Amino acid sequence: MQDFLTGIAFFLIIEGLVYALAPRFLVEMARLLPMVPERQLRIFGLGAVVLGVALVWLVRH
Repeated sequence: MQDFLTGIAFFLIIEGLVYALAPRFLVEMARLLPMVPERQLRIFGLGAVVLGVALVWLVRH
């Protein structure tokens, strides 16, 4: 449970940094997001999941 909460905390830190340091970039990305094909978004999302799982596996083993 402690690892899960640590992960949530890191997520919140990263999200907060994006909003605090690059709000204009975030707004521009939100404007462009509807133009990105759904397939490309899915592939990017799955790639992020695979990378995250691989990183957790490398750190834990």
